[in-house]
Amino acid sequence: MSFWKSKRVVVTGGSGFLGSHLVTRLKGITDGPATVIIPRRKDYDLVRFADCERLYAEANPDVVLHLAAQVGGIGANRANPGSFFYDNLMMGTQMIEIGRRRGLEKFVAVGTICAYPKNTPVPFKEEDLWNGYPEETNAPYGLAKKMLLVQSQAYREQYGFNSIFLLPVNLYGPGDNFDLTTSHVIPGIIKKCVDAVRAGEKRIFLWGTGNATREFLYVDDAVEGILLASERYNGNDPVNIGSGMEISIRELANLITKMTDFRGEILWDTSKPDGQPRRSLDTSKAEQLFGFRAKRQFKDGLQETIDWYKSHSG
Repeated sequence: MSFWKSKRVVVTGGSGFLGSHLVTRLKGITDGPATVIIPRRKDYDLVRFADCERLYAEANPDVVLHLAAQVGGIGANRANPGSFFYDNLMMGTQMIEIGRRRGLEKFVAVGTICAYPKNTPVPFKEEDLWNGYPEETNAPYGLAKKMLLVQSQAYREQYGFNSIFLLPVNLYGPGDNFDLTTSHVIPGIIKKCVDAVRAGEKRIFLWGTGNATREFLYVDDAVEGILLASERYNGNDPVNIGSGMEISIRELANLITKMTDFRGEILWDTSKPDGQPRRSLDTSKAEQLFGFRAKRQFKDGLQETIDWYKSHSG
């Protein structure tokens, strides 16, 4: 029988970038959930305990997939360290606590790669998660999400509560956030290149030196990883969800300029931070524990993301 059959599933953040892709997949599962509930912030502010309680009372879920987050790129993290810490901590910890009180069958906490220490050896192994302080520009966000791992493990030990914790790497894909005030690096560079081509501009400005490296995971691959973990994994340890690749921001920018036909100049604003020096995950646990391996080739995923932005802008 399908894990999801006849279940009531709440997806917090279900109208966001990752959430909307996940909800579409959930609704398409044969012998899938009886219902998928997507709480909207105007109806349920999950920072407020009373709203979390009301969500549980009205939705009566069997499974909660907690994707909701206050999130953004380096600029957004630097501008909102306090609210990013408080909002992400309160949303997650309250949803877990009330789920525990109500005897929820399973809670899936989706964390962040920002939880890793700044100078974690590459590739990042889950065992290295506590070996230092996160990179400063996104530490409040990363630590708030990391506390959901502590809570999940503590609740499993004391109450037998089945909460798992996943660590997805940087996501990208169609429907990503292209608002330059809050976007991550891939949609930010795509927007700047496409917009420059349309406007006939000869230069774009990018943050940092371009030397930092990142790993990227196509959004539908992330959805696959989360669903497989939900179905098959009931363990205490955090698990990385990634593609296992690594690319420098400079290489990424050069690739996107070619794919968008931007032939102008890239100017690097070195007064802006690079963020974490390197990011790349050891993804072997996800494959061993629940059979996940990323499938989408990076260039193919980038092309789909570029095509989506072109068709939804200008």
